[in-house]
Amino acid sequence: MAGEVVHVEFPSSDIERAQRFWSGLFGWSFQDSGMPGMDYRMAPVSDSSGAALMESSDTGHPSFYFATDDIDASLVTVRELGGSGDDKQPVPGHGWFAACKDSEGNAFHLWQGDGSAA
Repeated sequence: MAGEVVHVEFPSSDIERAQRFWSGLFGWSFQDSGMPGMDYRMAPVSDSSGAALMESSDTGHPSFYFATDDIDASLVTVRELGGSGDDKQPVPGHGWFAACKDSEGNAFHLWQGDGSAA
C-alpha cells in the first residue's frame, strides 16, 4: 500500500547492544542480510515490513522507507511539492529506493519492491 512504512533502519554505534534492545523490546529476530562488506542485520516485523540495524557513528536518526507503486512518479511529486529526492538506486533482486527530504528538510526514503531490480 502506497505510503505504508515498510522498513526502518536504526543506525547503531554498538550493533550488539542495539540488537539486544530491539529483540528484547519487541522480540524481533535479526539475521545477517548477506550484504558484502557491511554488518547490516534485518528482522521481519510483519508480512510487509521490517527493521534493520547498521553500524554507524551517525546515530539518533532512524531512516524510514515508505512504499510506493511507482518510484519514478513519486520522485517527480516529491520535487513538485518542494522536497528533494536523489535518483533511485537498485537493491538487486528486491527493489528500488531513493533518499528524499520533505519540504521542511525531514529525511525519508521511498521504496518500490521489484524482484527484477538490478
